[in-house]
Amino acid sequence: MACVSPDGKPTESGTKMLRALKSGLGSPEEIASHAGLPLFRVRSGLRDLTLAGLAVERLDRYEITDRGTALV
Repeated sequence: MACVSPDGKPTESGTKMLRALKSGLGSPEEIASHAGLPLFRVRSGLRDLTLAGLAVERLDRYEITDRGTALV
């Protein structure tokens, strides 16, 4: 997982995405703009963060989980 390290913690790009989620941004496009990352990386990163339990998808938007908040 590119946005989550083997120990389950977010990488630098994962942290940028989690910070965007924490600020209330939820679409991949908003997150990419805020985090300064390419959209393709954000989309794959959001899958990684979701699989790791750091984010959840609801109605085509993403939200940070309590576990994700604790790591940011």
